[in-house]
Amino acid sequence: MNEPLVRIENLYHTYAGPRPVEALRGISLTIQEGEYVAIVGANGSGKSTLARHLNALLLPTRGEVWIAGRNTRQAAHWREIRRTVQMVFQQPDAQLVATVVEEDVAFGPENFAVPEAELPQRVRQALETVGLWAQRQRPPHLLSAGQKQRVAIAGALAVHPRLLVLDEATAMLDPAGRTAVLDIVRQLQAQGTTIIAITHEMAEAAQADRVVVLDAGRLALDGPPRQVFARATELRALSLDVPPITDLALRLGLPVCLSADELVGALNNGLPAPPPAPLSDQGREVEARPQSANAAQTIIQVEALSHVYLRGSPLAAPALEGVDFTVRRGEIAGLIGPTGSGKSTLLQHLNGLLPPQAGRVVVDGQDLADPATDRRAIRRIVGLVFQQPEDQLFERYVGDDVAFGPRQSKLPQEEIRERVRWAMEAVGLDFVAFKDRLTMTLSGGERRRAALAGVLALRPQVLVADEPTAGLDPRSRAEVLRIFQRLHDAGVTLVVASHHMDDIAALCSRVVGLDDGRVFAAGTTRAIFAQPELLQKHGLAAPPLADVASRLRAAGWPVPPGAWSAEEIAQTLRNPCEGSEPSQG
Repeated sequence: MNEPLVRIENLYHTYAGPRPVEALRGISLTIQEGEYVAIVGANGSGKSTLARHLNALLLPTRGEVWIAGRNTRQAAHWREIRRTVQMVFQQPDAQLVATVVEEDVAFGPENFAVPEAELPQRVRQALETVGLWAQRQRPPHLLSAGQKQRVAIAGALAVHPRLLVLDEATAMLDPAGRTAVLDIVRQLQAQGTTIIAITHEMAEAAQADRVVVLDAGRLALDGPPRQVFARATELRALSLDVPPITDLALRLGLPVCLSADELVGALNNGLPAPPPAPLSDQGREVEARPQSANAAQTIIQVEALSHVYLRGSPLAAPALEGVDFTVRRGEIAGLIGPTGSGKSTLLQHLNGLLPPQAGRVVVDGQDLADPATDRRAIRRIVGLVFQQPEDQLFERYVGDDVAFGPRQSKLPQEEIRERVRWAMEAVGLDFVAFKDRLTMTLSGGERRRAALAGVLALRPQVLVADEPTAGLDPRSRAEVLRIFQRLHDAGVTLVVASHHMDDIAALCSRVVGLDDGRVFAAGTTRAIFAQPELLQKHGLAAPPLADVASRLRAAGWPVPPGAWSAEEIAQTLRNPCEGSEPSQG
């Protein structure tokens, strides 16, 4: 066999500090040229640390890493290693260095001395590959988070690497964007590029040739997707899960299925007796609760809202155009739309962070365009959690960070302490155990919860969350959904924007769809998700199992319209279908 492109032997890495953190513990791994490897693991399992060893951004504390036969410990090899291995990080802002998109994409090739005459072709090819050629003259900081990720991917592709490492590179992308990136990945692999994709999306990992599972810095599982996902109980014990299609197959006692075609084929070949007991949900499915009795009362009213960034300049970029949006007291409203559709811009109007340029925003009867309106009071009514809520942490200790808002409100010390205790416990952070913890020592999931607690400590009537589960492992993601449901049960109104359609389906009773700054759909969640053609037209998709459910109905299986969770579909199939064939009507 040829020399592997990546060879890792007994790799340890320890982050130094007053309390050293051992992030990798004896990893040994080889990756052959042309392989497509998915690396999965819970937040804090060591995935990103391992990735940073692949192009010598980090060096081993113990052990060795070779890339194309070059040892990363030898500084003389670093330039060639980094030409060989290009990375796209979790946070694209960390990679964007220029003031114009096409200049940013050209930055990498320029630094590797690509001939000047070749640069325009490389830049255009990379931007067309990720669908951003039309944005080439825009400043990167004016792009949406998903668009920034695609610029970062284009910058890596322009170097023409042998190995492309994607560290949660699809986390902020809409369904069409994720599909496009995965299509790019398959195309690159077909052309000989080796791919390593770090992901929390099990359905994405299922498309790889091989899945590597990390746990607390150690190698836990390594094998083809079908083999790894057959071990559902072990994966769930590691805070992971299996793809939704695999979950449904296992609930029905079928062999491991990785695609809708496999699952429908297995069912049509005869459904065996169901397993003695359904697989544990691990909190995966969260049932949407009915609205409270006073849900008909409007707390936020948006009318004909328009917003243009850099209005009046040559770089003017319309973000919203004539948007109408209503939030009823006591509901959980979902906001969906492709990357760059205006979701974040709309959310930032709901608590006055952005003032209306045209149209009206009325919160609890107060018009935000009225100079007499107290914006600080509005922000106590509507709490906003940003796309990367951990970026909201700035105090040294968790308790102080959560207490910041109440302190600014000049509340008595005892009330501040009680609010901090309530907010931390509401998000699952034990007050005594975490109040004196350094924020920098928290895991990704803990940081997300601490940031949420800081908003909740203001006791908002409405919580607005922008992509609240992006980048979280399956267990942390399920915990965030449970927290939202508990807050709703306690009377908090929620507005949730997400690219995870299954999160929206689990939580929200009503959905509004945005595209290109305009509303394209509004209605109940089931009604909207029952229109796959409409969603696809706007770069979205129904929850992962909605397509399976539709195909099963077409084949005669008794799956009700609007069913899209593994639990719901399995329940409808298990008893009626036991020992019988699908109907032909």
